[in-house]
Amino acid sequence: MNTTAVAPALATHTARIGVLLFFGALVAFSTFDAVAKQLLERYPAPFLNVMRYAAVATIALVVWLRHGRPSLRQAPHKKLLIVRGLMLALVGTCFMTALAWMPLSEATAIYFTSPLMMVALSPWLLGERVRLVQWLAVAVGFGGMLLIVRPGSDLPLIGTVLMAISAVSYAVFQVLTRKLAGAVAWPVQYAYTAIICLIATVIPAPFFLPETWPGFADGVFIFAMGACNGVAQLFLMAAYQRVSAATLAPLNYFQLLMALAFSTFWFLRPPDDIALAGVALIMASGMFLAMWRTR
Repeated sequence: MNTTAVAPALATHTARIGVLLFFGALVAFSTFDAVAKQLLERYPAPFLNVMRYAAVATIALVVWLRHGRPSLRQAPHKKLLIVRGLMLALVGTCFMTALAWMPLSEATAIYFTSPLMMVALSPWLLGERVRLVQWLAVAVGFGGMLLIVRPGSDLPLIGTVLMAISAVSYAVFQVLTRKLAGAVAWPVQYAYTAIICLIATVIPAPFFLPETWPGFADGVFIFAMGACNGVAQLFLMAAYQRVSAATLAPLNYFQLLMALAFSTFWFLRPPDDIALAGVALIMASGMFLAMWRTR
């Protein structure tokens, strides 16, 4: 057997699987967001968040058991793991709550400024050098966000603020993920995130109980959608184990395109031309920064 020919073929096959897993994760995330927005018409956001993270915590328990029950108490970098979990809990809480008022497309576009914020934060949190051309791309992306939330648009202020907080929190979450990569085993990171998110979302839930509790079928469906979100996170981690983050980063914007499609054809809320231009600027600047990182 020609081993010199087998190795590149195996690497290509592994990369293809990684890309497919990544797209599977993006489809699952987008579908969860769209279904969550639909469910928000009947159930409060804190209740849906608890159901989501209960499902994620269940998956985390299975993963933890299957990987030999690694010690969570003796995990390295516990403070960073806790902060990382709190950041994701803040992302989920703000994003879900904002969807009650915001169109899905504009909300997701604001959320996708988080890679730009990550570049802006990296000199202080990671000690990385950011060049002038990268700062210009960040400025263009934020200009796109201003086109979406411009004065005179019909976007509610509270939803816009919540989505901006979600984007900042996710940027910090991404920076901490990069900082912990290789330092903490991924099952431990997943378990910490699931537990902290569940605890953080359980606290406000008793104050926002649904007026009408879901029946058995609705409850199973809501829990299944939470599990879909948890499985998407597993797909994401599996994809990053097979393909470099720099290669996958530009593909993230497929999720934004799906949000535009869901918003336009499911919820009948297409963005106007100016907001669409803002979305295009955010996508262009984000993809440029991702490709720059690849270089």
